[in-house]
Amino acid sequence: MELDNIKRVYFVGIGGIGMSALARYFIKRKCIVCGYDKTKTNLTTALEQEGILISYVDNEDTLPNCFTEDDTETLVVYTPAIPKNSQILNYFKGHGFKLKKRSEVLGIISKGQFCIAVAGTHGKTTTSSVVAHILTDTGYGCTAFLGGIATNYNSNFLIGNNNVVVVEADEYDRSFLTLHPDISVITSMDADHLDIYGDASHLQESFKLFAAQLKPEGTLFAKKGLPIAGSISYSADMDSEVRAKNIRVEHASFVFDYQDADHLIEGISLMLPGKHNVENTVAAIAVALKLGIDPDKIKAAVANFKGVKRRFEYIVNSPEHIYIDDYAHHPEELRACFNAVRQLYPDKKLTVIFQPHLFTRTRDFADDFAKVLSTADDLVLLEIYPARELPLEGINSQYLLDKISLEDKEICGKDLVVARIKNKQPELLLTVGAGDIDTLIQPLKTLLTNV
Repeated sequence: MELDNIKRVYFVGIGGIGMSALARYFIKRKCIVCGYDKTKTNLTTALEQEGILISYVDNEDTLPNCFTEDDTETLVVYTPAIPKNSQILNYFKGHGFKLKKRSEVLGIISKGQFCIAVAGTHGKTTTSSVVAHILTDTGYGCTAFLGGIATNYNSNFLIGNNNVVVVEADEYDRSFLTLHPDISVITSMDADHLDIYGDASHLQESFKLFAAQLKPEGTLFAKKGLPIAGSISYSADMDSEVRAKNIRVEHASFVFDYQDADHLIEGISLMLPGKHNVENTVAAIAVALKLGIDPDKIKAAVANFKGVKRRFEYIVNSPEHIYIDDYAHHPEELRACFNAVRQLYPDKKLTVIFQPHLFTRTRDFADDFAKVLSTADDLVLLEIYPARELPLEGINSQYLLDKISLEDKEICGKDLVVARIKNKQPELLLTVGAGDIDTLIQPLKTLLTNV
């Protein structure tokens, strides 16, 4: 399907972070854009304000007239998270519409452009956002499809005036294999999505296939220690080809020096906390230098990068309460987040509210989750957020709680959390998870700022 022929686009599952970025792209192209999602959120409200008609009822009768007949100018994009029995999805399937997954559409958009793709089981959203910000802030420019809301732009989509596109390459259901990058970054390959891959070896094989998608004259950066042949290694604390050194905390910010074979950039200040974010930024700087961007401009851009919503986002920062929210939903992500909190606030009691995401992930990594969660001082555990999954017998939050060695731990319904936190009055609060735990952010913020 040729991009220039598309005049109308319907998104089945438009509220997803990746789908909404594509919707914004097609609005910029002056297409008619409509969509369906089961839940109204801040993101879908923002899309409506940008001119997109959204239905929250899964019924073919809600479809606008221009989407009831197939033609060569209409594209339907869907997410694998949509149930197979969706009425709207099956209407399009049954009436001969051209249906594409989000990843296939990214492949169409990036075809013929200079593509920078960032992959990894974690770290890809922050890394791709830093890359896109450096390119935008320095005036180099890019179009970017991000997996989170970049705070500097309050959007997951950036539009540029050149042929450079930055994409977050998703490993879920091997989506990233539609891309053929000029520059690739692989941030991590820890076992995840085992409901799709079966085991870690198949996941790793998929990342190797992604690495092989690189264009013949392309450049591949991979975190030190990953089994990716032909890559330039990077790290925050190891002897790699590209690395950070002299990492320190100054005035509640992380500061480091960047070094590779040709460059030394000293005293880079980063608002994002944690060694893992230093590492993500090192990869982003390496990409920018590869493009020939001036080191001083890169340093200035990194210093004013404000982060990504729900990636170590400060919600409340007062003398009485510090409240941080993070998207972490894998044991390694939790560990990195907890370590960053402890580095910044070593003397404060840490209260954690965690919502497990997916029954299969909870089952597959229960022992690892338990080990990390046991390092909190006080834990409030929500029920598992199912997303696309049906329940698994015996896999629930009680199953996880029983494995956690922490003394101060409890399971709490989402509707009762605010009252529990009111009683606790935590000095340092952390909410973590990838489900709908974000609906607690505003009530908790209100509670902690009004006491």
